[in-house]
Amino acid sequence: MAQVEDSVILTLFRDEKSRNAALSHLIAKYQQRLYWHIRKIVIGHDDSDDVLQNTFIKIWKGLENFKEESQLYTWMYRIATNEALTLLKQKQRMQISSIHPIEYQLSKSLESDNYFKGDEIQLKLQQAILTLPEKQRIVFNMRYYDETPYEQMSEILETSVGALKASYHIAAKKIEEFLVST
Repeated sequence: MAQVEDSVILTLFRDEKSRNAALSHLIAKYQQRLYWHIRKIVIGHDDSDDVLQNTFIKIWKGLENFKEESQLYTWMYRIATNEALTLLKQKQRMQISSIHPIEYQLSKSLESDNYFKGDEIQLKLQQAILTLPEKQRIVFNMRYYDETPYEQMSEILETSVGALKASYHIAAKKIEEFLVST
């Protein structure tokens, strides 16, 4: 299926007869990008699939109220980020009795993940990223892997560009220190 412009997707959505086509185009255009964004936050494939499904449900339910004050992509990424963070918070609450923090558990699940195709260096980098606080981890992943411009990140994460630049710089330093020390 050829990718269509967001404006066409929104037009299709507004017409009751073509809503299913709008959903098909929306999923075809954004499913993979949203999946990998979510995957970098929650790490595991199964959790990523669950969060992605919840994300598309929220997008679909909220699309009627989308005011087009931001790009559709930005709005959807904000929903995906919030859903991923919600899952992590739920896991953290469930693991409250565990002696290991959620980041440790995510690192262990990464090591045993059949879908992880990286080599030892990639594994070390992912483990270093998991040592970062949640916000720094998201900022680092969006900037380093997705090359998301700071202005777009600012809209998605609802944070100032200056704060995002500082978070990225601090995160990069921490990752470098981790990699040098291990």
